[in-house]
Amino acid sequence: MCALRIRYQTVEFGNVDIHIRSLRDRQEYREDKVAAQHGISQAQWSLFGIVWDSGIQLARLMFGFDLRGRRILEVGCGIGITSLVLNHRGANITATDRHPESANFLKKNVLLNGGEPIPFVRTGWAEPLQEALGTFDLIVGSDLLYERGQAAMLSSFIDRHARKNCEAIIVDPKRGYGSRFRRAMLEQGYTYQVHETAMAVPGEKEYRGLIMVFTRADEPTAEGAR
Repeated sequence: MCALRIRYQTVEFGNVDIHIRSLRDRQEYREDKVAAQHGISQAQWSLFGIVWDSGIQLARLMFGFDLRGRRILEVGCGIGITSLVLNHRGANITATDRHPESANFLKKNVLLNGGEPIPFVRTGWAEPLQEALGTFDLIVGSDLLYERGQAAMLSSFIDRHARKNCEAIIVDPKRGYGSRFRRAMLEQGYTYQVHETAMAVPGEKEYRGLIMVFTRADEPTAEGAR
């Protein structure tokens, strides 16, 4: 069995450097019976281990976000760059991903950055309720909607793990399923706002996406955009 080829890189957030150990590229693959049991195909296997532009955008947003008193969940954390930024800030952060290798990479990235251990739960959105995971004040994720059925599964997962007063922030690179997800979140009782976001990517086209901010409270303060 060939060893995975690894890439090391540093992403700057203000005057803070976050060091990342990731897969070299999307061609990396290792025979993985556990991943296959959780519905992860060979073509999908490497996706957890790449630093995606949407993940950097979410991490940048969290670098300056008001975290006071919030218990935070990163959904589909993949390589964990947002969780690493939140961990650096001393946030109460828990990470989840359905890929079994995500936990190993996250642990090594925490060590690279000299941080405290980040609690991690391996779970898929349609899997049975993870009682140990609990509920959260803020749920975040990036580039999660790339298949037709994911909008309904993700909104249900968020609802199961959201406190009564909760905010959810999803960065979406406009793969085509964002509107389905927004409708599903409206059905769960959330209002939302959508903001355009852009980022210059060296050597590539400018990244353009959406920041979708969902809020649910006892007494909603604004109409959801439709």
